Amino acid sequence: MRIAVFGAGYIGLVTAACFAELGHSVAVCDIRAEAVAALRAGRTPLYEPGLDTLLTHNADRLTFTVDAGEAVRGAEVAYICVDTPPTAAGDADLSRVFAVVHSLRDATHLTAVVVKSTVPVGTGARVRAALDRAGLRHVGYASNPEFTAEGTAVSDFLRPDRIVIGAWDEQSASCVTDLHKDIPSTVITLDVESAEMVKLTANAFLATKISFANEMAAICDLVGADVVDVTRAVGLDPRIGPHFLRAGIGWGGSCFPKDTQALKQMARNAGHSPHLLDAVIEVNELQHRRPIIRLRAALGGLDGARIALLGTTFKPGTDDMRQAPSTVLAARLLAEGAEVRCWDPLAKLPDSTPWRHVSRFPSPAQALAQADAALVVTEWPELLEVDWPAVRPTMRTPVILDGRNLLDPSGMKDAGYRYMGVGRGLLTGRPPVPEQPATRYDASEHDASEHDASEHDASEGEPFAHA
Repeated sequence: MRIAVFGAGYIGLVTAACFAELGHSVAVCDIRAEAVAALRAGRTPLYEPGLDTLLTHNADRLTFTVDAGEAVRGAEVAYICVDTPPTAAGDADLSRVFAVVHSLRDATHLTAVVVKSTVPVGTGARVRAALDRAGLRHVGYASNPEFTAEGTAVSDFLRPDRIVIGAWDEQSASCVTDLHKDIPSTVITLDVESAEMVKLTANAFLATKISFANEMAAICDLVGADVVDVTRAVGLDPRIGPHFLRAGIGWGGSCFPKDTQALKQMARNAGHSPHLLDAVIEVNELQHRRPIIRLRAALGGLDGARIALLGTTFKPGTDDMRQAPSTVLAARLLAEGAEVRCWDPLAKLPDSTPWRHVSRFPSPAQALAQADAALVVTEWPELLEVDWPAVRPTMRTPVILDGRNLLDPSGMKDAGYRYMGVGRGLLTGRPPVPEQPATRYDASEHDASEHDASEHDASEGEPFAHA
């Protein structure tokens, strides 16, 4: 088929490239001229494994434009893949969705309009009404929520565990089903409202599993158990499963924070108090701040301390900094008077607070040199390749807080580090207990090791604003 995809962000570009791989002709529309210019020049303005290859391989079936009319000209289906950020009230901002709908008012030749963006339940009914008012009653409507994860989005799209299609009529459902006919997967056809609810429910449940693991980690630290062993054993129960049952410094990214808040507000707007969701969100917010408490106790204060953040993106395998826990951590450390430095292999750090006050280094070893403590924020595999015994003498105080339980505690202790994990109990030492703080050198005696952030910032130019 001929498809118009609106939005050239993580979801829109992956959707367009994968549909092209399936043999469809795809026009991608985005309001950002610089993003469209980059794509026309063969440059992918975001990092997603495998996406470059698909865009190159299917270049003859892909076009890019800033003109909605040009994108939809000759198209049979229009896919809406724009972002829906939270408003000041916590609801999803649907302005971009309806801007696309408004741009389709003359596209009387369309067969269907499909929303892939994550939206509150009831959005489809509003879009349907808008299409009717525009004289497009004959154009079908469907919801086709995405279940792709950054870092594996291409394979998630082409080899999904399910394809969810929400439609009120058989013709619209069949149209979207045909688009995916070469993908071997279970197709679940629902009404629009249920399809919209599926995506919000899935993300809320995954966020709940993570927050539950973090709640258990806090208890493990207090009673002397190791949450890694506990969750490994619990995850073998097929009723529970191991996925997303890992303790750490909390979830972030563009989906979990936004979707849990949107579901919470949607419930409240309908007159229901979502106590469980409130707790899930509260546990996660506290988890972002626990490392600061532990580092303060370990160093006897953070004023003047030099802290290295190892990893800044919200997860490995992506360059996405949206709602990354590292932003909260950096801001809190700076507020406590610490000097903050960081390393990340892919992140495009925003030119805004707190990141404009953080020094960036090209390698973990350089970020760790003369640091008082290191905080593992993102579980990049490169951190497993660091020569930790060789790095230890370069640190002012060899304190490691492993926020992802990535490193081997015994190996780090043998290398001379004071190692702290998340929820690892007596194995790594409990956090806020009255113990002797590590001896820390005066920062003023070691300014020869200072580095200017601009000399080591791997990200060039302005950060890319993803649609």
